[in-house]
Amino acid sequence: MKKSIRDVEVTGKKVLVRVDFNVPLDPKTNEIMDDSRIIASLPTIWYLIEHKAKIILCSHLGRPNGRVVESMRLTPVAERLSQLINMPIHTVSDCIGPRVKQAIDKLKNGEILLLENLRFYPEEEANDSAFARALAENADIYVNDAFGTAHRAHASTYGVAKYLPAYAGLLLEKELRVLDNLLTNPQRPFVALLGGAKVSDKIKLLDNLLNKVDTLLIGGGMANTFLSAQGFGTGLSAVEEDKKELAKQLMANAKSSGILLVLPLDVIVADTVDENSKFAIAPVSMIPANKYIVDIGPQTVELFTENLKKCSTVFWNGPLGVYEIPAFSRGTRKMAELLANLNATTVVGGGSTAEIVNEMNLAYRMTHVSTGGGASLSFLEGKILPGVQVLQDE
Repeated sequence: MKKSIRDVEVTGKKVLVRVDFNVPLDPKTNEIMDDSRIIASLPTIWYLIEHKAKIILCSHLGRPNGRVVESMRLTPVAERLSQLINMPIHTVSDCIGPRVKQAIDKLKNGEILLLENLRFYPEEEANDSAFARALAENADIYVNDAFGTAHRAHASTYGVAKYLPAYAGLLLEKELRVLDNLLTNPQRPFVALLGGAKVSDKIKLLDNLLNKVDTLLIGGGMANTFLSAQGFGTGLSAVEEDKKELAKQLMANAKSSGILLVLPLDVIVADTVDENSKFAIAPVSMIPANKYIVDIGPQTVELFTENLKKCSTVFWNGPLGVYEIPAFSRGTRKMAELLANLNATTVVGGGSTAEIVNEMNLAYRMTHVSTGGGASLSFLEGKILPGVQVLQDE
């Protein structure tokens, strides 16, 4: 494991904290639509306030592609953070340079400065060493609490650790502990529920989890390729033809390892993938050639429910239908509600899956909702995360 902020004296020190404040903004009002990532960073921020550090927060927001985009400034984030912790947040209109140095020099112990969007500089994503040094030069200690970007080797997540002693924040520490526990010491039976659009996005995850789980439930668009590999038609829905052999191999490996791999028994099919479309239930053996698969069917919901009710640990990643369209979100919603009521360790992968449980106001009933989609998948694939690798070892 890595050293955390608990392992270093922070009082009176200037602490540069990489947070993940990449929150969704309403395109019309520029108001924050989901503040769960800001809330997730609060334990680290409170710790540093209580231990009287001088706190310098830095984050990216959106994809400004290395230029200043007014609608991607961190002003709404500063306002929301100020409301959440009930104290003023100092801001500055840059993230490096003389203005930033002046603002940091004015900081008193326990005060917070939020720097401007890191990705206004192309050097951030390029992991430019001069940019990393400029970020580091006004601080004594570096803390990474941005699990959502820990799988990226950017200047603020990787390069800066060359110039400062680097530690994990409390959120990053928790993410690593929970996800590592899934891979090394889950309470059994351990079930993985996987959805999302493509098998190709989750090949390495499927491969790595196959040796770890007792049961694998597969839904969403990725199930189409498995169904097609079994000889079923999938109507107008996309199948990754080049991944069918892999799907067959995964099913064979699961069988020989005594792992239960469960695919849909029935699906919801629709004429078109939009809100006004007519839809019906079809068994997987009779999917009409002129229709799209848009969700798992009621029999599949029942089958998945039976398997999940027996589990002691569950990891869920990926919606099980076209979740954005209310009529096709039933399967996904049923699974979210079930997980929220299970007497088990429930771990939700980040990205769209986290957005779903946050939107349904069920996150507080899960054991852990990851703040990183790509990062949680990379970790569970067995990859080393660059933003974690550079932190000091215990």
